[in-house]
Amino acid sequence: MDSSVSPPSSLRHPLLLIAPFFLWGTAMVAMKGAMPHTAPFFMAGMRLVPAGLMVLLASLWLKRPQAISWRGWLWIGLFALVDGTLFQGFLAAGLQRTGAGLGSVMIDSQPLAVAVMARGLFGEHIGALGWTGLVWGILGISLLGLPTQWVISLMQGHTDWLTSGTAIDTLLQGGEWLMLLAALSMATGTILIRYVCRYADPIVATGWHMALGGLPLFGLSALWEPQPWQGLTGMDWAAIAYSTLFGSALAYGIFFFLASQGNLTSLSALTFLTPVFALLFGNLFLGETLTSLQWLGVSFTLVSIYLINRRESLTQRLRQWLLTLETRPSPTGTSAKN
Repeated sequence: MDSSVSPPSSLRHPLLLIAPFFLWGTAMVAMKGAMPHTAPFFMAGMRLVPAGLMVLLASLWLKRPQAISWRGWLWIGLFALVDGTLFQGFLAAGLQRTGAGLGSVMIDSQPLAVAVMARGLFGEHIGALGWTGLVWGILGISLLGLPTQWVISLMQGHTDWLTSGTAIDTLLQGGEWLMLLAALSMATGTILIRYVCRYADPIVATGWHMALGGLPLFGLSALWEPQPWQGLTGMDWAAIAYSTLFGSALAYGIFFFLASQGNLTSLSALTFLTPVFALLFGNLFLGETLTSLQWLGVSFTLVSIYLINRRESLTQRLRQWLLTLETRPSPTGTSAKN
């Protein structure tokens, strides 16, 4: 299957591009209340298997091609293992040992890995402005999620705690390294969709990878999490339903369809929006407040996304401006270039 065809202009609408990250961010807020009443692997399985079945039903309704060759099933199996089981498994395990803020920094660092892999595998042009935007994005999500005392110490040049290994010990004892593995799994999954879609429809492949990838998580839950649904209330089930339907089925369906056809670096960079939406809606619905550093992180993140997604037009304008300066007549009547 040829996935090089550009998507229709309606599928490149800004609202559609932003939708997965809005849904992921708001789903995180919805799940905060339910997490203390259940277990992580059960929650991860609930986010994948029912959502995958919904995507498959939607693909039938949309009359997407269902035929998959044996090579296609091999790629879908690898896709399910990496982006389904490993990503959600590392994420679930990491959430038990780390805070959501610092963990989100690790998760949302994956656009940098996607950019590097897409550059090497598909030759995607990033350019100076693109790399600058990625750095700004990492700085932004760091301000959003890293402990305030860490940021202030670094700004003041106090790095003794860092060089002594205290920070590394803290990360290893917590779940941040698991979050980093989750980020690498998600980045690899974003790259894999290009290969998967050579043999299967992107929407059908997304549905199967979620359904198959969630089954091992239910297996882990059955082994280690006795009756994780007992403490769930009606509001908890509503939160799970929102997270499954909108935060997984719809969000993943849109994301991987766009990833199969668009620029991976530009699309993945929008992942920086996820913690922004999570923090903003957490403030709105849960009364969580943002510090001054976090608001600065929000602004850095928005600048990052603008630089990455507008890097080609900005580079062209910069070149035209420099050319204008070179050819502008000097006060003596000759061009500046002469």
